[in-house]
Amino acid sequence: MASSDAEVPQLFDDVKARMAIQRAARQGAATFLLERAQLDLIERLEPVLREFGPALDLGTPGGLFATALLKAGRVSHMEHLGEIHPGHPAIDYRKLNGPDLKLEAGRYSLIVSGLWLQRVNDVPGILAQIRRALKPDGLFLAAFIGGDSLNELRDCLLTAESEITGSAALRVFPFVDVRAAGQLLQRAGLALPVTDSEKLTIRYGGFFALAAEWRAMASSASLLRRPGTPPLTRAVLFRAAQLYAERYADADERLRATMEIVWMSGWAPHESQQKPMKPGSAKAKLADALADIAQKKRD
Repeated sequence: MASSDAEVPQLFDDVKARMAIQRAARQGAATFLLERAQLDLIERLEPVLREFGPALDLGTPGGLFATALLKAGRVSHMEHLGEIHPGHPAIDYRKLNGPDLKLEAGRYSLIVSGLWLQRVNDVPGILAQIRRALKPDGLFLAAFIGGDSLNELRDCLLTAESEITGSAALRVFPFVDVRAAGQLLQRAGLALPVTDSEKLTIRYGGFFALAAEWRAMASSASLLRRPGTPPLTRAVLFRAAQLYAERYADADERLRATMEIVWMSGWAPHESQQKPMKPGSAKAKLADALADIAQKKRD
């Protein structure tokens, strides 16, 4: 069961998050990261030689992971739990609402999620619900924005606000890193957990072009504002823009921004799955195995 609101740190304002998504949809959402993740999703599922169904797209903006799976013929039945998005009549749309997603236990053979988990307050609680909603030997596969993302922006905002006000508040999402993602999978009781990440360098014509695209991805203005936290002023933003140009500009004066996409996968336990070996039960030394591989390459 998901943790109670009293136990879970509340980082995000759900009302602001919904408003950001709606604003991005009206103004033309930037979906290039999601489109890249769509391609990666299908590629990552290629080695799994089965058709899934029923399957669930959990929280992916616009149900784009569901769209990709249906188009690729990897699922027989697809549902989507997330923000309403027209144009996909084959998908059952419901809204994410509160800490309890009310997922039916043991219903799904596949649950996927694209670029949503980074805006969830109670990630361990959500993963526990996912584990219960999977059939035995069901697969969970998700992509989310990782811990090294926008480190340049964080650096410049922190420095600028400290210079001008003498203190600094959290202004950028507190992303989960790849190591913590693996620990969260194990904590949820998912078997054969695997995590990895890919870092992208995106270049912009200026600081405010970067900020505009971040808004177009519905990823701004949804952090929960603590009592006493001052608003982000124009003076801080312009100083941050100066620092960004000084520290993270290429020779052509375009600005670099790091984006990390973390992938996590795990399976609902089943007796047919490979079991990890007990410590000390190996019949050969790792060093000997590596030496054999190196020798074969030389031959």
